[in-house]
Amino acid sequence: MASFRETGEKIIGERAYRVLFAGLSLPLAVSTIVYFINHRYDGIQLWQVQGVPGIHELVWLSSFISFLFLYPSTFNLLEVAAVDKPKLHMWETGIMRITRHPQFVGQVIWCLAHTLWMGNSVAVAASVGLIGHHAFGVWNGDRRLASRYGEAFEVLKKRTSVVPFAAIVDGRQKLPADYYKEFVRLPYITITALTIGAYFAHPLMQASSYKLPW
Repeated sequence: MASFRETGEKIIGERAYRVLFAGLSLPLAVSTIVYFINHRYDGIQLWQVQGVPGIHELVWLSSFISFLFLYPSTFNLLEVAAVDKPKLHMWETGIMRITRHPQFVGQVIWCLAHTLWMGNSVAVAASVGLIGHHAFGVWNGDRRLASRYGEAFEVLKKRTSVVPFAAIVDGRQKLPADYYKEFVRLPYITITALTIGAYFAHPLMQASSYKLPW
């Protein structure tokens, strides 16, 4: 649906296409998450490190960092809810200075952390699928931005990187003196609070999932 966004928006409008996108994708996401929770310890146990000192803390910290990459890439929360007209943006501030595709990086971190913790074939298969999906999103996202913005995107592409910090290290991305202020924004603050809340809500999430025999 991301690939057909430009055509779809011309036919039914930006807001209607966002609502259609959410109406189809959110139920699929919820059902997939419930299935994963219910079956996360199925399959073959490949390793077991849950009792190793420091592993729980490493997984928690990695998961926390992953969400800072995964979700604040959407800077205008009103566009998410289609209150404002959704647009295809070229961002180059905040997390985008670190990586042009924060959702991909966040998903990789999350998958590595949870696969390490669960250590079974289900976690490996889920991680391969999720990382593959987001890797396609990297290619498709760049393709769509190049199609929409042309040379302007090519300039931005040269100043950013997919690999975290690569453009900063090699000097292509110049950090302003007050770059830290770019992170003091509602999306980052919201995700920080929600991530901490989600950790403590894990038992409730699991109990809710168990009630659905999927």
